[in-house]
Amino acid sequence: MNALLVDSHCHLDFSDFQGREDELLAAMKTNRVGWALIAGVTLERFPGVLALTERFQNLWASVGVHPDTQDGEEPDQDRLIRLAERPRVVAIGETGLDYYRLEGDLEWQRERFRTHIRAACRCRKPLIIHTREAAADTLRILEEEGAGAAGGVFHCFTETLAVAKRALDLGFHISFSGIVTFKNAIQIKEVASFVALDRILVETDAPYLAPVPHRGKLNHPALVRHVAEEVARLRGITVEELAEATTANFFRLFGGANRA
Repeated sequence: MNALLVDSHCHLDFSDFQGREDELLAAMKTNRVGWALIAGVTLERFPGVLALTERFQNLWASVGVHPDTQDGEEPDQDRLIRLAERPRVVAIGETGLDYYRLEGDLEWQRERFRTHIRAACRCRKPLIIHTREAAADTLRILEEEGAGAAGGVFHCFTETLAVAKRALDLGFHISFSGIVTFKNAIQIKEVASFVALDRILVETDAPYLAPVPHRGKLNHPALVRHVAEEVARLRGITVEELAEATTANFFRLFGGANRA
């Protein structure tokens, strides 16, 4: 394969990878993975994310607070925008809604989501959307806030085809993780077969969700190749074609990134 892949969502700043950065970057090169985006999950962790992107010129960052983070600094629009102005930051997020882990009144989560959307629209950077058991509210809030002006991606997509169609209608991309390689992921395989080629991204969400044949092990960006192979198989195209398309999609969506 000549074309290079992009891991459009990972967490290389997590403790699982501490001190292993050179090894991980070498594995990416061996597996024709040219770039990766490290998604921010808290403001406290953001300096570590940024440091990695400044050390390795093929890594990019996003800034945001994950929807199920209850402790730590709460973002406001101005703070997010200031951090998003850093040269290595190409997106706002990950943000969204997650009703799986938390119970009770989650209005604070919805308000935080709105804050991220408004910041993204103001600074004209795309959103990285996390949604789990909250698709209806996620789509409703995106529509209410006019999030199509910012655009972005539904990362690690696990929802129905109907949800995918609404996300696409809003102008968003759909990103597939190692879950698409799981035998029982019928619904996700259906979506991967349906989405137009110019709206697809691939990711690892490392250190989580290692694809087959590495399921259950520590995930890392080099393994995004297995995700690409499965999505290509489902679509009846070559991995080369899939890599060319998803890499082009990444650099078009995240306009602050470049191929250097």
